[in-house]
Amino acid sequence: MKMHKPSNPVPYWRLSGFYLFYFASLGVLVPYWSLYLKHLGYNSLTIGSLIAILPATKLFAPYVWGWLADHTRRSIFIIRITSVLALLSFTLILLDNSLGWITFVMVLFSFFWNATLPQFEATTLNHLGEDSHRYSMIRLWGSLGFILIVVLMGDLLNSYGTEVIPLVVLITLAGIALSSFTVPEKLNTPHSDHSPIWHVIKQPKVMAFLAITVLMLCSHGPYYTFYTIFLEEQGYDSHTVGILWAIGVLAEVIVFLVMHRLLPVYGARKLLLVTLAFTTARWLLIGFFVDDLVILFIAQLFHAFSFGVFHAVGIALVHEYFTGSHQGRGQALYSSTGYGAGVAIGSLVSGFVWDQYGAQVLFSFASACTLIAMMIVWRFIQVPNN
Repeated sequence: MKMHKPSNPVPYWRLSGFYLFYFASLGVLVPYWSLYLKHLGYNSLTIGSLIAILPATKLFAPYVWGWLADHTRRSIFIIRITSVLALLSFTLILLDNSLGWITFVMVLFSFFWNATLPQFEATTLNHLGEDSHRYSMIRLWGSLGFILIVVLMGDLLNSYGTEVIPLVVLITLAGIALSSFTVPEKLNTPHSDHSPIWHVIKQPKVMAFLAITVLMLCSHGPYYTFYTIFLEEQGYDSHTVGILWAIGVLAEVIVFLVMHRLLPVYGARKLLLVTLAFTTARWLLIGFFVDDLVILFIAQLFHAFSFGVFHAVGIALVHEYFTGSHQGRGQALYSSTGYGAGVAIGSLVSGFVWDQYGAQVLFSFASACTLIAMMIVWRFIQVPNN
């Protein structure tokens, strides 16, 4: 696969390698960590609360590290430090299974792990320069890493049981740390605008975008926290669960292959409206038709929109709204509001609702979030701002 070469060659494979390992780690933690916690004997409320730690630390960790990266202009140096510390922190999970210890390890680990991706997104876009619309051609390797690991995990769980989950996480974290040392530093472009970042955030279009991000990712909370458990309770085996996760991310890969053409043609507003409509339908299909494997398959194909299109549009808008010295914190803010606050709220709600009201109510809540987000897009994200 070849990319259009800008004036300064882009380290395509080295950037892609980092995404491969990072999203492989996500491919273990998102579908299977709740299963591991259930194996340890924790109830739904505790599982929801523990899962919420991973996104909750995104409320502050990326911004802390983003501030350091913006002021030192050494994003890769920050990424290398936090990648190694994330690996070392997670090894502590092997020492004890008590609730207090797991909580401590997850807070410590996620503080470092959540710091890496926003800074790497900024680094990738700096390497791409004027070819930022080709971001998706690099990011798709993260999706491939996710696919490989969720399919592999299905077979590993059948062979070795849930005890293998933390070991696979450690292997992926080692890959992240090693790959970070292969990527060259790319300083962000100095910018004449040194105004406080709040001057950017308070713009109506930016505040609307952040609200949409929170709602969209909140709707994913039930999916990330209980989708695997939901399927297993309905009688699906680990291999089938892994395939369903992989189908969703495969659809996402296809979108990343064409997003560099779609975004300039259709613009952010149209793509967001279509994406939110498909995401609303996706949650309803999962909640009400879990017994039908064909419908589950179709719902997973909609992941192309609910994550693939949304994330590519989101990264593009952040790159447009937050320029120069605001880049690192802009990416961190996008991560902390959506993948932090949004997913954390969705995960906590899931823990409360799952036992009390069941999957249909929970996924209806998810669809309500995306409907509200669609209304905000319609009102605030206008064509001239694309």
